[in-house]
Amino acid sequence: MKFASFDISNMYSNIPTGELIAILSDSCITNNVDDMTKKEIMKITQTIISQNYFQFQDTIYLQKEGLAMGASTSSILSEIYLQHMENTTVPELLEKHIIKGYFRYVDDILLVYTDNTTNIHKALDEFNNPTPKLKFTLEEEQNNQINFLDITIKKNHKGL
Repeated sequence: MKFASFDISNMYSNIPTGELIAILSDSCITNNVDDMTKKEIMKITQTIISQNYFQFQDTIYLQKEGLAMGASTSSILSEIYLQHMENTTVPELLEKHIIKGYFRYVDDILLVYTDNTTNIHKALDEFNNPTPKLKFTLEEEQNNQINFLDITIKKNHKGL
């Protein structure tokens, strides 16, 4: 077994907000949310996305794409988008590339695979295809260990 980690580069600013609106709308329908509540959710989300201001030093900017860094709503909306990916495209990729384990925390993903059945570089390429702006980077296990989040996972003959 081998470890690799994928990290999403600049996640908030690269979340496709147009797709996010459609995902939320579909989710409301799937969960039988009444029309009035659905309209309010859509209106609030559109407002959050369109009023995407941030301040750097003494200047206020309007971010034209993605979600605002530092906005409390960005973590929720990005999580909705990533969970949608995990329920649609990710399972197919995991099966296709024979990835044995997938563990995500925010924008960091730990993958467990066998080197003789999985080409982790091809898997990375395909993870980067569904959403062109959302880019995953790869860190591979070195010397039977990998850093993930704030820990180092080490493999030895006894286990982890």
